[in-house]
Amino acid sequence: MTLQSTPTAIALTLSSPQQSANLRFQMLTIALTSPDRLIAPDDLTDLTLPSGIDTTGGVIITGRAPIWLYAYLVHELHPTAWVACFDPRLSGAVVVSTHSRQTQIGQVISLPRAIAQPRLGQALMVVGPPDSGKSVFSHALFTALLPDYPDIFLQRANWDGEGNWILELPETASEGDRETFKLFYKGIKSERFFTHHGQSILQLRRQKPLVIVDVGGKVDAAKMPVLEACSHYLIISSKPEAIDPWHEFCRDRGNLRPLAVINSTLDEVIQVHRQEPYLHMTSGPWIQGKTESVPDILLEHLRSTLLGGSR
Repeated sequence: MTLQSTPTAIALTLSSPQQSANLRFQMLTIALTSPDRLIAPDDLTDLTLPSGIDTTGGVIITGRAPIWLYAYLVHELHPTAWVACFDPRLSGAVVVSTHSRQTQIGQVISLPRAIAQPRLGQALMVVGPPDSGKSVFSHALFTALLPDYPDIFLQRANWDGEGNWILELPETASEGDRETFKLFYKGIKSERFFTHHGQSILQLRRQKPLVIVDVGGKVDAAKMPVLEACSHYLIISSKPEAIDPWHEFCRDRGNLRPLAVINSTLDEVIQVHRQEPYLHMTSGPWIQGKTESVPDILLEHLRSTLLGGSR
């Protein structure tokens, strides 16, 4: 039995009580109901929690949503014994608030395997040399698929500081503003970086139909843990001579299956060169603010190959 809040741009669904490792909890699932899966802060005005919350146990919040919605729900759930936020990369929920001795802050609660898919989902690794538009393309692809496949995931396996939030800055943000933000948040490569992301991708594949993975722009043996966690690859390159090394790395060394090769260009063009054994096309521009959409032929090819057919 599940209980649902009043329909708005945000739908909240409460599960019946569950148990894991002697902990009682309910799942509060967030669903963004508009076709573009976007919400605004004023959508909080009429948002109410579903009835039937057992305050003697915990609540695990799950679902794709902005940080501020999660923060609001954690605050509203303060009467409960504890609150945790589900992270699919951990296959568990992280306790972020507690008023009892049942749990501790930072504790990861493993969830039943019922949330897992019967088999691994697909993982598409987006690769290519620097300055080819990989991050813009990855975000555009994710955004194009999201309305029909709300459970897909975009994993940024790079430390360059370019997250989705930079690509979603308002049009008034200059290129200088974007670069300043990227430099400020840029991380440093560590020995565990790619191992961590490889493990995260495998966890995501157990729960998601598709994971899009942006891994940065250089062929590097250190990326093998990410390579081994993926199933397919797509090359987007502004330099034709850089394509073969990526084929060698992904297909020959990693045994991944090629989905497509995109010759990235600054011109507004869509030109298909061949469709077998993989899609090869010229397309552009893949620049923030200038990219209109992902070509339909590429979307249909991805749907049929990775998501089991057309819409």
